[in-house]
Amino acid sequence: MNGNVVDIKDRSKKTGRIVAGVAAGIAAIIVVFSSAAVVPTGSTGVITTFGKVSEDTYSEGFHLKIPIAQQMVIISNKIQVYETDASAVSSDLQTVNSKIAINYRVKADSSASIYKNIGPDYQAVILTPAAQESMKSVTARYTAEHLITQRNTVGEEIKEMLEAKVSEYGIQIEKFNIINFDFSQEFNAAIEQKQVAEQNKLRAQTEKEQKIIEAQADAEKVKLAAEAQAESIKTKAAAQAEANKTIAESLSKELIQYQTIEKWDGVMPKVASSASPLLMIDTEDETESADK
Repeated sequence: MNGNVVDIKDRSKKTGRIVAGVAAGIAAIIVVFSSAAVVPTGSTGVITTFGKVSEDTYSEGFHLKIPIAQQMVIISNKIQVYETDASAVSSDLQTVNSKIAINYRVKADSSASIYKNIGPDYQAVILTPAAQESMKSVTARYTAEHLITQRNTVGEEIKEMLEAKVSEYGIQIEKFNIINFDFSQEFNAAIEQKQVAEQNKLRAQTEKEQKIIEAQADAEKVKLAAEAQAESIKTKAAAQAEANKTIAESLSKELIQYQTIEKWDGVMPKVASSASPLLMIDTEDETESADK
């Protein structure tokens, strides 16, 4: 009887030792795992010791920390995209509803400060109000029409103002985009009418310029034709004058008498005078022939 009791006690002791060993092993495993810390690529590990944020941070890779006492919070330093709607008023009192996109990142050396002073929701606490305020401030400098025509300039000014507001917290603005502007229906209709009027004006101006070009071309053609005709008349006149000169130089007294005799029909004129004789005969030659 006593032997059985002893055996039972021995078994109980052995079981207790086994359970204690297993528990110790599990505890050791828990301690080992809880002391390991891995910081992913593009992030910073912020260490808290019993809730107090440490100024020292962990960079990418494997690290050890004090189990239970220390906790690690991962702060991403990669570029993040934040999109939001923004409402503002232009200098000509037009309501402007916009959609903006901000590419930003948290600086690695500011990760602990941001977590300590702002917390993990830094986007809502810092970035959102700064973006809204910058949008309103810059938009108020421009008319609604200039917001459209100078969109890139407006975007750069908003980015510069936004950077000045958030850089002190350790947030860096990489890029700022105005995705779209939206105005009232009345303003959109007015812009459309103005664009149509400008297009019609441009079309009319183009047509006018085309008509002027065509008129100038026609005038040039007329001018060239007139010059060509004048040159032709001049050439013909010069040729005629040259011909007349040649004819005049070739005429002689004998040739004229011969042509006169050739054209005479043999009928003596009823009226004749020395001023306009129809037939001229050299009497000196005839007298000499008669004497011979």
